[in-house]
Amino acid sequence: MRKLCVLILVISTAAFALERQSNADYRARREKLAAAINASMKAESPNSIGGGAVLIFAGTENSTGDAIWGFHQSQNFYYLTGWSEPGAALLIVSQRDHHAAQGSQPEIPAAAYSETLFLPARNMVQERWTGIKLGPENPQAPAETGVARVVSLDTMPQVLASLPQGTRFYAETSRGLADAADADTMRGLVRLESFPGGFVPRDVRPLIDELRKVKDAGEIALIRKAANASEEAHLAALHAVKAGATERQVAALMQYEFQRRGCERPAYAPIVGSGFNSTVLHYSADSGPIRNGDLVVMDVAGEYSFYAMDITRTLPADGKFTARQREIFEIVLGAQQAAIAAFQAGRSKLRGPDSLNQVAIDYFKSHGKDMHGQPLDKYFIHGLGHFVGLDVHDPGDTSKPLDKGMVFTLEPGLYIPDEKIGVRIEDTYLVGDDGKLECLTCRIPKTVEAIEQAMQKQP
Repeated sequence: MRKLCVLILVISTAAFALERQSNADYRARREKLAAAINASMKAESPNSIGGGAVLIFAGTENSTGDAIWGFHQSQNFYYLTGWSEPGAALLIVSQRDHHAAQGSQPEIPAAAYSETLFLPARNMVQERWTGIKLGPENPQAPAETGVARVVSLDTMPQVLASLPQGTRFYAETSRGLADAADADTMRGLVRLESFPGGFVPRDVRPLIDELRKVKDAGEIALIRKAANASEEAHLAALHAVKAGATERQVAALMQYEFQRRGCERPAYAPIVGSGFNSTVLHYSADSGPIRNGDLVVMDVAGEYSFYAMDITRTLPADGKFTARQREIFEIVLGAQQAAIAAFQAGRSKLRGPDSLNQVAIDYFKSHGKDMHGQPLDKYFIHGLGHFVGLDVHDPGDTSKPLDKGMVFTLEPGLYIPDEKIGVRIEDTYLVGDDGKLECLTCRIPKTVEAIEQAMQKQP
Protein backbone atom coordinates (compact mmCIF):
# COMPACT_ATOMS: atom_id res chain seq x y z
CA MET A 1 0.00 0.00 0.00
CA ARG A 2 2.83 2.36 0.89
CA LYS A 3 4.55 1.63 -2.45
CA LEU A 4 1.30 2.39 -4.29
CA CYS A 5 0.95 5.77 -2.54
CA VAL A 6 4.55 6.64 -3.39
CA LEU A 7 3.98 5.67 -7.03
CA ILE A 8 0.82 7.81 -7.24
CA LEU A 9 2.72 10.74 -5.73
CA VAL A 10 5.55 10.36 -8.26
CA ILE A 11 3.09 10.20 -11.17
CA SER A 12 1.22 13.23 -9.88
CA THR A 13 4.43 15.22 -9.53
CA ALA A 14 5.56 14.26 -13.03
CA ALA A 15 2.23 15.21 -14.59
CA PHE A 16 1.67 18.49 -12.75
CA ALA A 17 5.17 19.95 -12.40
CA LEU A 18 3.76 23.22 -13.75
CA GLU A 19 1.53 25.43 -11.64
CA ARG A 20 -1.89 24.17 -12.59
CA GLN A 21 -5.42 25.42 -11.98
CA SER A 22 -7.96 23.28 -10.16
CA ASN A 23 -9.70 20.40 -11.92
CA ALA A 24 -12.96 22.29 -11.42
CA ASP A 25 -11.68 25.15 -13.62
CA TYR A 26 -10.95 22.84 -16.54
CA ARG A 27 -14.25 21.01 -16.11
CA ALA A 28 -16.10 24.34 -16.21
CA ARG A 29 -14.49 25.03 -19.60
CA ARG A 30 -15.56 21.65 -20.95
CA GLU A 31 -19.10 22.34 -19.78
CA LYS A 32 -19.06 25.72 -21.52
CA LEU A 33 -17.80 24.13 -24.73
CA ALA A 34 -20.58 21.52 -24.63
CA ALA A 35 -23.13 24.31 -24.15
CA ALA A 36 -21.58 26.29 -27.03
CA ILE A 37 -21.92 23.26 -29.32
CA ASN A 38 -25.58 22.87 -28.41
CA ALA A 39 -26.19 26.59 -28.98
CA SER A 40 -24.43 26.45 -32.35
CA MET A 41 -26.48 23.49 -33.50
CA LYS A 42 -29.76 25.01 -32.32
CA ALA A 43 -28.93 28.23 -34.16
CA GLU A 44 -28.57 26.22 -37.37
CA SER A 45 -31.62 24.01 -36.68
CA PRO A 46 -34.09 25.76 -34.33
CA ASN A 47 -36.18 22.61 -33.88
CA SER A 48 -33.15 20.56 -32.87
CA ILE A 49 -32.57 19.71 -29.22
CA GLY A 50 -28.85 20.23 -29.77
CA GLY A 51 -26.05 17.77 -29.29
CA GLY A 52 -22.73 16.84 -30.81
CA ALA A 53 -19.29 15.48 -30.01
CA VAL A 54 -15.88 17.12 -29.80
CA LEU A 55 -12.69 15.12 -30.30
CA ILE A 56 -9.44 16.93 -29.52
CA PHE A 57 -5.95 15.48 -29.48
CA ALA A 58 -2.99 16.33 -27.29
CA GLY A 59 0.35 17.03 -28.88
CA THR A 60 2.82 14.23 -29.53
CA GLU A 61 6.47 13.99 -28.57
CA ASN A 62 9.07 14.85 -31.17
CA SER A 63 12.40 13.11 -30.66
CA THR A 64 14.39 15.98 -32.17
CA GLY A 65 12.58 19.15 -31.13
CA ASP A 66 11.60 17.94 -27.68
CA ALA A 67 15.18 16.96 -26.91
CA ILE A 68 16.10 20.62 -27.35
CA TRP A 69 13.07 22.52 -26.07
CA GLY A 70 11.06 19.91 -24.16
CA PHE A 71 7.55 18.75 -24.94
CA HIS A 72 4.94 21.51 -25.09
CA GLN A 73 1.26 20.61 -24.93
CA SER A 74 -1.11 21.90 -27.61
CA GLN A 75 -2.88 24.96 -26.25
CA ASN A 76 -6.52 24.04 -26.83
CA PHE A 77 -6.04 20.60 -25.30
CA TYR A 78 -4.35 22.12 -22.26
CA TYR A 79 -7.06 24.78 -21.96
CA LEU A 80 -9.73 22.08 -21.68
CA THR A 81 -7.84 19.56 -19.54
CA GLY A 82 -4.79 21.07 -17.84
CA TRP A 83 -3.07 17.86 -18.92
CA SER A 84 0.54 18.35 -19.97
CA GLU A 85 1.49 14.83 -21.09
CA PRO A 86 1.63 13.84 -24.78
CA GLY A 87 -0.41 11.42 -26.85
CA ALA A 88 -3.81 11.77 -25.17
CA ALA A 89 -7.23 12.62 -26.61
CA LEU A 90 -10.40 14.15 -25.17
CA LEU A 91 -13.98 13.33 -26.17
CA ILE A 92 -16.85 15.57 -25.07
CA VAL A 93 -20.36 14.44 -25.96
CA SER A 94 -23.12 16.99 -25.44
CA GLN A 95 -26.61 16.33 -24.17
CA ARG A 96 -28.64 14.90 -27.05
CA ASP A 97 -26.03 12.41 -28.26
CA HIS A 98 -25.02 11.55 -24.71
CA HIS A 99 -28.51 10.43 -23.76
CA ALA A 100 -28.94 8.55 -27.04
CA ALA A 101 -25.84 6.51 -26.22
CA GLN A 102 -26.96 5.50 -22.73
CA GLY A 103 -28.22 2.12 -23.86
CA SER A 104 -24.77 1.09 -25.02
CA GLN A 105 -22.89 2.79 -22.17
CA PRO A 106 -25.00 2.53 -19.04
CA GLU A 107 -21.99 3.09 -16.79
CA ILE A 108 -21.99 6.82 -17.67
CA PRO A 109 -24.46 8.71 -15.46
CA ALA A 110 -27.02 11.00 -17.07
CA ALA A 111 -25.67 14.56 -17.26
CA ALA A 112 -25.60 17.61 -19.50
CA TYR A 113 -22.64 16.04 -21.24
CA SER A 114 -20.16 13.19 -20.91
CA GLU A 115 -16.40 13.34 -21.07
CA THR A 116 -13.74 10.75 -21.79
CA LEU A 117 -9.98 11.13 -21.61
CA PHE A 118 -8.02 8.65 -23.70
CA LEU A 119 -4.51 8.01 -22.39
CA PRO A 120 -1.86 6.01 -24.24
CA ALA A 121 -0.68 2.76 -22.69
CA ARG A 122 2.47 3.09 -20.64
CA ASN A 123 5.74 2.25 -22.38
CA MET A 124 8.24 1.25 -19.71
CA VAL A 125 11.23 1.41 -22.05
CA GLN A 126 10.34 4.87 -23.28
CA GLU A 127 9.71 6.08 -19.72
CA ARG A 128 13.38 5.47 -18.96
CA TRP A 129 14.00 8.37 -21.34
CA THR A 130 10.96 10.61 -20.83
CA GLY A 131 9.88 9.96 -17.25
CA ILE A 132 6.97 8.17 -15.58
CA LYS A 133 3.57 8.61 -17.24
CA LEU A 134 0.06 8.17 -15.93
CA GLY A 135 -1.53 5.10 -17.50
CA PRO A 136 -5.25 4.63 -18.25
CA GLU A 137 -5.38 1.59 -15.97
CA ASN A 138 -4.42 3.62 -12.89
CA PRO A 139 -7.46 3.80 -10.55
CA GLN A 140 -6.44 7.32 -9.56
CA ALA A 141 -6.49 8.58 -13.15
CA PRO A 142 -9.95 10.27 -12.95
CA ALA A 143 -9.01 12.05 -9.71
CA GLU A 144 -5.61 13.06 -11.06
CA THR A 145 -6.86 14.37 -14.38
CA GLY A 146 -10.26 15.64 -13.23
CA VAL A 147 -11.98 13.89 -16.17
CA ALA A 148 -14.84 11.59 -15.18
CA ARG A 149 -13.91 8.72 -17.44
CA VAL A 150 -10.34 7.70 -18.35
CA VAL A 151 -9.73 4.81 -20.74
CA SER A 152 -7.02 3.49 -23.03
CA LEU A 153 -6.37 5.27 -26.32
CA ASP A 154 -6.67 1.86 -27.98
CA THR A 155 -10.40 1.80 -27.17
CA MET A 156 -11.14 5.02 -29.05
CA PRO A 157 -12.62 3.33 -32.16
CA GLN A 158 -15.03 1.30 -30.03
CA VAL A 159 -16.09 4.28 -27.92
CA LEU A 160 -16.71 6.40 -31.00
CA ALA A 161 -18.56 3.61 -32.76
CA SER A 162 -21.00 3.42 -29.83
CA LEU A 163 -22.22 6.96 -30.47
CA PRO A 164 -25.52 7.40 -32.31
CA GLN A 165 -25.70 7.44 -36.07
CA GLY A 166 -25.59 10.99 -37.36
CA THR A 167 -23.59 12.38 -34.45
CA ARG A 168 -22.19 15.73 -35.48
CA PHE A 169 -18.46 15.84 -34.79
CA TYR A 170 -16.27 18.82 -34.07
CA ALA A 171 -12.47 18.78 -34.17
CA GLU A 172 -9.48 21.01 -34.85
CA THR A 173 -9.98 20.24 -38.50
CA SER A 174 -6.92 21.86 -40.08
CA ARG A 175 -4.50 21.69 -37.18
CA GLY A 176 -5.29 19.17 -34.47
CA LEU A 177 -5.92 16.18 -36.71
CA ALA A 178 -2.67 16.73 -38.56
CA ASP A 179 -0.82 16.93 -35.25
CA ALA A 180 -2.19 13.57 -34.06
CA ALA A 181 0.68 11.67 -35.64
CA ASP A 182 1.22 8.74 -33.29
CA ALA A 183 0.24 5.35 -34.66
CA ASP A 184 -2.53 4.53 -32.17
CA THR A 185 -4.29 7.84 -32.72
CA MET A 186 -4.01 7.63 -36.49
CA ARG A 187 -5.55 4.14 -36.44
CA GLY A 188 -8.46 5.62 -34.52
CA LEU A 189 -8.89 8.35 -37.11
CA VAL A 190 -8.97 5.83 -39.93
CA ARG A 191 -11.78 3.98 -38.16
CA LEU A 192 -13.77 7.20 -37.98
CA GLU A 193 -14.32 7.04 -41.72
CA SER A 194 -16.57 4.00 -41.32
CA PHE A 195 -19.05 5.73 -38.97
CA PRO A 196 -22.72 5.73 -40.03
CA GLY A 197 -23.29 8.96 -41.90
CA GLY A 198 -19.55 9.47 -42.40
CA PHE A 199 -17.07 11.49 -40.40
CA VAL A 200 -17.04 15.08 -41.61
CA PRO A 201 -15.96 17.13 -38.57
CA ARG A 202 -16.69 20.79 -38.18
CA ASP A 203 -13.97 23.10 -36.92
CA VAL A 204 -14.28 23.51 -33.15
CA ARG A 205 -11.65 26.24 -32.94
CA PRO A 206 -14.01 29.23 -33.40
CA LEU A 207 -16.02 28.03 -30.38
CA ILE A 208 -12.92 27.49 -28.24
CA ASP A 209 -11.45 30.79 -29.42
CA GLU A 210 -14.45 32.66 -28.03
CA LEU A 211 -14.11 30.89 -24.68
CA ARG A 212 -10.37 31.61 -24.48
CA LYS A 213 -10.82 35.34 -25.05
CA VAL A 214 -12.24 35.88 -21.55
CA LYS A 215 -9.81 34.81 -18.84
CA ASP A 216 -10.97 33.35 -15.54
CA ALA A 217 -9.44 34.29 -12.20
CA GLY A 218 -6.94 31.43 -12.27
CA GLU A 219 -5.70 32.36 -15.73
CA ILE A 220 -5.30 35.99 -14.74
CA ALA A 221 -3.23 34.96 -11.72
CA LEU A 222 -0.85 32.97 -13.95
CA ILE A 223 -0.68 35.79 -16.51
CA ARG A 224 0.28 38.20 -13.70
CA LYS A 225 3.15 35.89 -12.73
CA ALA A 226 4.35 35.81 -16.32
CA ALA A 227 4.14 39.60 -16.38
CA ASN A 228 6.01 40.08 -13.11
CA ALA A 229 8.88 37.79 -14.14
CA SER A 230 9.11 39.42 -17.57
CA GLU A 231 9.10 42.90 -16.06
CA GLU A 232 12.14 41.96 -13.99
CA ALA A 233 13.92 40.88 -17.17
CA HIS A 234 13.34 44.31 -18.71
CA LEU A 235 14.40 46.09 -15.54
CA ALA A 236 17.67 44.15 -15.62
CA ALA A 237 18.18 45.13 -19.27
CA LEU A 238 18.21 48.81 -18.32
CA HIS A 239 21.72 48.24 -16.96
CA ALA A 240 22.86 45.78 -19.63
CA VAL A 241 22.14 47.83 -22.75
CA LYS A 242 25.25 49.87 -23.55
CA ALA A 243 27.70 50.40 -26.36
CA GLY A 244 30.13 47.49 -26.48
CA ALA A 245 27.61 44.89 -25.38
CA THR A 246 25.95 42.54 -27.86
CA GLU A 247 22.32 41.83 -28.66
CA ARG A 248 22.82 38.22 -27.60
CA GLN A 249 24.18 39.17 -24.20
CA VAL A 250 21.10 41.27 -23.52
CA ALA A 251 18.75 38.52 -24.75
CA ALA A 252 20.53 35.90 -22.62
CA LEU A 253 20.38 38.05 -19.50
CA MET A 254 16.68 38.71 -19.95
CA GLN A 255 15.88 35.03 -20.42
CA TYR A 256 17.88 34.19 -17.30
CA GLU A 257 15.96 36.76 -15.27
CA PHE A 258 12.48 35.57 -16.19
CA GLN A 259 13.34 31.88 -16.07
CA ARG A 260 14.86 32.08 -12.61
CA ARG A 261 11.54 33.59 -11.50
CA GLY A 262 9.55 30.57 -12.62
CA CYS A 263 8.99 30.97 -16.36
CA GLU A 264 9.63 27.66 -18.10
CA ARG A 265 10.62 29.14 -21.45
CA PRO A 266 10.47 32.28 -23.61
CA ALA A 267 6.96 33.08 -24.79
CA TYR A 268 8.45 33.59 -28.27
CA ALA A 269 11.87 33.96 -29.87
CA PRO A 270 13.48 36.95 -28.12
CA ILE A 271 13.99 40.03 -30.30
CA VAL A 272 16.87 42.33 -29.41
CA GLY A 273 17.67 44.60 -32.33
CA SER A 274 20.21 47.42 -32.29
CA GLY A 275 20.68 50.20 -34.86
CA PHE A 276 19.31 49.16 -38.25
CA ASN A 277 18.15 45.88 -36.68
CA SER A 278 15.71 47.88 -34.57
CA THR A 279 13.74 48.60 -37.76
CA VAL A 280 13.30 44.90 -38.61
CA LEU A 281 10.00 43.87 -37.06
CA HIS A 282 10.70 40.20 -36.34
CA TYR A 283 14.47 40.34 -36.20
CA SER A 284 15.52 37.36 -34.06
CA ALA A 285 19.16 36.66 -34.90
CA ASP A 286 20.27 38.67 -31.84
CA SER A 287 23.78 38.48 -33.29
CA GLY A 288 24.86 42.08 -33.73
CA PRO A 289 26.90 44.50 -31.64
CA ILE A 290 25.40 47.47 -29.82
CA ARG A 291 27.13 50.64 -30.97
CA ASN A 292 27.23 54.25 -29.82
CA GLY A 293 24.15 56.14 -30.96
CA ASP A 294 22.02 53.02 -31.48
CA LEU A 295 18.48 52.51 -30.36
CA VAL A 296 17.85 48.99 -29.05
CA VAL A 297 14.41 47.41 -29.40
CA MET A 298 13.83 44.55 -26.94
CA ASP A 299 10.71 42.45 -27.54
CA VAL A 300 11.27 39.80 -24.89
CA ALA A 301 9.00 38.01 -22.39
CA GLY A 302 8.53 34.66 -20.70
CA GLU A 303 5.90 31.95 -20.42
CA TYR A 304 4.71 30.96 -16.96
CA SER A 305 2.84 27.66 -16.59
CA PHE A 306 1.86 27.82 -20.28
CA TYR A 307 0.68 31.46 -20.10
CA ALA A 308 2.58 33.91 -22.27
CA MET A 309 3.53 37.54 -21.78
CA ASP A 310 4.45 40.14 -24.40
CA ILE A 311 6.51 43.28 -23.69
CA THR A 312 8.66 45.61 -25.78
CA ARG A 313 10.84 48.51 -24.72
CA THR A 314 13.25 50.71 -26.68
CA LEU A 315 16.44 52.00 -25.06
CA PRO A 316 19.28 54.31 -26.20
CA ALA A 317 22.68 52.59 -26.19
CA ASP A 318 24.32 55.72 -24.77
CA GLY A 319 21.83 56.08 -21.94
CA LYS A 320 20.43 59.27 -23.52
CA PHE A 321 18.25 59.78 -26.57
CA THR A 322 19.33 62.08 -29.38
CA ALA A 323 16.89 64.85 -30.26
CA ARG A 324 15.53 62.89 -33.24
CA GLN A 325 15.33 59.63 -31.31
CA ARG A 326 13.47 61.42 -28.56
CA GLU A 327 11.03 62.93 -31.05
CA ILE A 328 10.16 59.57 -32.61
CA PHE A 329 10.01 57.85 -29.22
CA GLU A 330 7.56 60.38 -27.82
CA ILE A 331 5.34 60.11 -30.90
CA VAL A 332 5.15 56.33 -30.42
CA LEU A 333 4.38 56.76 -26.73
CA GLY A 334 1.77 59.38 -27.63
CA ALA A 335 0.05 56.92 -29.97
CA GLN A 336 -0.16 54.34 -27.17
CA GLN A 337 -1.53 56.94 -24.76
CA ALA A 338 -4.11 58.04 -27.35
CA ALA A 339 -5.34 54.45 -27.70
CA ILE A 340 -5.54 54.07 -23.92
CA ALA A 341 -7.53 57.31 -23.64
CA ALA A 342 -9.93 56.16 -26.37
CA PHE A 343 -10.61 52.75 -24.81
CA GLN A 344 -14.18 51.93 -23.78
CA ALA A 345 -15.06 48.47 -22.50
CA GLY A 346 -17.72 46.79 -24.60
CA ARG A 347 -17.18 49.18 -27.51
CA SER A 348 -13.50 49.51 -28.46
CA LYS A 349 -11.97 47.06 -30.93
CA LEU A 350 -8.39 46.23 -31.84
CA ARG A 351 -8.97 46.15 -35.60
CA GLY A 352 -11.32 47.61 -38.18
CA PRO A 353 -13.01 51.01 -38.66
CA ASP A 354 -13.20 53.18 -35.54
CA SER A 355 -10.80 50.80 -33.78
CA LEU A 356 -7.91 51.50 -31.43
CA ASN A 357 -5.63 50.59 -34.32
CA GLN A 358 -7.14 53.45 -36.32
CA VAL A 359 -6.58 55.79 -33.36
CA ALA A 360 -2.85 54.99 -33.54
CA ILE A 361 -2.73 55.42 -37.32
CA ASP A 362 -4.46 58.79 -37.11
CA TYR A 363 -2.02 59.88 -34.40
CA PHE A 364 0.96 58.98 -36.59
CA LYS A 365 -0.56 60.83 -39.52
CA SER A 366 -0.82 64.04 -37.52
CA HIS A 367 2.41 63.96 -35.51
CA GLY A 368 5.90 64.27 -36.96
CA LYS A 369 7.42 63.86 -40.43
CA ASP A 370 10.07 61.69 -42.04
CA MET A 371 13.23 63.07 -43.72
CA HIS A 372 11.19 63.80 -46.86
CA GLY A 373 8.48 65.73 -45.07
CA GLN A 374 5.97 62.88 -45.31
CA PRO A 375 3.66 61.67 -42.50
CA LEU A 376 4.93 58.84 -40.32
CA ASP A 377 1.96 56.48 -40.52
CA LYS A 378 3.55 54.46 -43.35
CA TYR A 379 6.27 53.41 -40.89
CA PHE A 380 3.68 51.75 -38.65
CA ILE A 381 3.77 48.38 -40.35
CA HIS A 382 1.82 46.14 -37.98
CA GLY A 383 -1.40 46.15 -36.00
CA LEU A 384 -1.77 47.89 -32.67
CA GLY A 385 -2.45 44.79 -30.61
CA HIS A 386 -3.48 41.18 -30.19
CA PHE A 387 -4.90 38.93 -27.49
CA VAL A 388 -2.52 37.25 -25.05
CA GLY A 389 -2.98 34.01 -23.11
CA LEU A 390 -1.88 30.43 -23.72
CA ASP A 391 -0.51 31.73 -27.02
CA VAL A 392 1.42 34.97 -27.20
CA HIS A 393 -0.91 35.76 -30.10
CA ASP A 394 -3.98 34.25 -28.50
CA PRO A 395 -6.93 33.44 -30.80
CA GLY A 396 -9.96 35.67 -30.97
CA ASP A 397 -11.75 37.97 -33.37
CA THR A 398 -10.03 41.36 -33.00
CA SER A 399 -12.88 43.07 -34.87
CA LYS A 400 -15.24 42.40 -31.94
CA PRO A 401 -15.49 44.66 -28.87
CA LEU A 402 -13.00 44.30 -26.04
CA ASP A 403 -14.58 43.58 -22.67
CA LYS A 404 -14.04 42.48 -19.08
CA GLY A 405 -11.59 39.64 -18.54
CA MET A 406 -9.80 40.09 -21.87
CA VAL A 407 -6.01 40.44 -22.04
CA PHE A 408 -4.31 42.09 -25.00
CA THR A 409 -1.36 44.24 -26.07
CA LEU A 410 -1.17 47.85 -27.19
CA GLU A 411 2.06 48.11 -29.17
CA PRO A 412 2.49 51.07 -31.49
CA GLY A 413 5.79 51.29 -33.34
CA LEU A 414 7.60 53.26 -36.01
CA TYR A 415 10.39 51.71 -38.09
CA ILE A 416 12.40 54.12 -40.27
CA PRO A 417 15.23 52.21 -42.03
CA ASP A 418 16.73 55.33 -43.66
CA GLU A 419 17.41 56.76 -40.21
CA LYS A 420 18.20 53.44 -38.49
CA ILE A 421 15.50 54.34 -35.98
CA GLY A 422 13.09 51.71 -34.77
CA VAL A 423 10.87 52.34 -31.75
CA ARG A 424 8.24 50.02 -30.31
CA ILE A 425 6.53 50.39 -26.94
CA GLU A 426 4.41 47.39 -26.01
CA ASP A 427 2.48 46.66 -22.86
CA THR A 428 -0.06 43.98 -22.00
CA TYR A 429 -3.39 45.11 -20.56
CA LEU A 430 -6.29 43.49 -18.72
CA VAL A 431 -9.84 44.79 -18.82
CA GLY A 432 -10.83 44.70 -15.15
CA ASP A 433 -14.20 43.96 -13.60
CA ASP A 434 -14.82 47.71 -13.51
CA GLY A 435 -14.31 47.94 -17.27
CA LYS A 436 -11.08 49.91 -16.93
CA LEU A 437 -7.74 49.06 -18.44
CA GLU A 438 -5.10 47.70 -16.08
CA CYS A 439 -1.53 47.71 -17.36
CA LEU A 440 0.18 44.47 -16.33
CA THR A 441 3.66 45.53 -17.43
CA CYS A 442 4.01 49.22 -16.60
CA ARG A 443 6.57 48.85 -13.80
CA ILE A 444 9.12 49.13 -16.59
CA PRO A 445 10.01 52.76 -17.38
CA LYS A 446 8.65 53.96 -20.71
CA THR A 447 9.04 57.75 -20.76
CA VAL A 448 12.23 59.39 -21.99
CA GLU A 449 12.99 60.87 -18.59
CA ALA A 450 12.30 57.70 -16.64
CA ILE A 451 14.39 55.56 -19.01
CA GLU A 452 17.39 57.90 -18.99
CA GLN A 453 17.27 58.19 -15.20
CA ALA A 454 17.02 54.43 -14.73
CA MET A 455 19.88 53.69 -17.14
CA GLN A 456 22.19 56.10 -15.32
CA LYS A 457 21.59 54.53 -11.91
CA GLN A 458 23.98 51.92 -10.62
CA PRO A 459 22.48 48.39 -10.66
